[in-house]
Amino acid sequence: MSGDHIRRAYDGYAPAGLDRSGQAEAFDAIGDRYDEAFPHKEGQLASGAWLAESLPAGSRILDIGCGTGLPTARQLVEAGHEVVGVDLSAGMLDLARAHVPGAEFHQADLADLRDGRLGTFDGIAAFFALLMLPRPEIPHALRMLYGLLRPGGLMALSMVEADVDDYAIPFLGNTIRVSGYLRDELREAVREAGFEIVGENSLAYAPLSTDVPPEIQLFLNLRRAA
Repeated sequence: MSGDHIRRAYDGYAPAGLDRSGQAEAFDAIGDRYDEAFPHKEGQLASGAWLAESLPAGSRILDIGCGTGLPTARQLVEAGHEVVGVDLSAGMLDLARAHVPGAEFHQADLADLRDGRLGTFDGIAAFFALLMLPRPEIPHALRMLYGLLRPGGLMALSMVEADVDDYAIPFLGNTIRVSGYLRDELREAVREAGFEIVGENSLAYAPLSTDVPPEIQLFLNLRRAA
């Protein structure tokens, strides 16, 4: 898919000019408390392992919403891949660069990638990143990510199962806005974006922090077929 096609895949919603600075500021303040509140990320590690093991060594992988770089960017680098991490939070990226010096990191909004500035990828990790978008934007983001993948490329995607749209929640002493899908709706959204579902998993997760409620995490293993 050309850069123009990638851009058009997202431009249907992005011109609304959403201000996500409050999200970035919240995660700047949270910093490494995020990893303390969410230990034992078995589902994310298993999905990251599928991505790492299913791609040839040295594959170029985009880590969307990379956060502190743990565990995914580090996991993929240690598996011998070239990792490009993107996050909106400068504070999170400072931690990621310290945790995973072997990866490349950029501060950017997901919509910024619609110009193809970072090139194309063999794989994408999108763990709990799309839930930070208003729900009407998520299908456009999925189509853009499809366009950033090379034919046959793979994406590991996770969301929290919830029927909410841009809903404000307390989160580790801050407020963030989140969206979610029920699992059948999520399957439909990724298929409509062009992905083939080659595997999936769900698990109940109870964060260590009592400030964050228990959740059902959905993991989809996806392939760009053409």
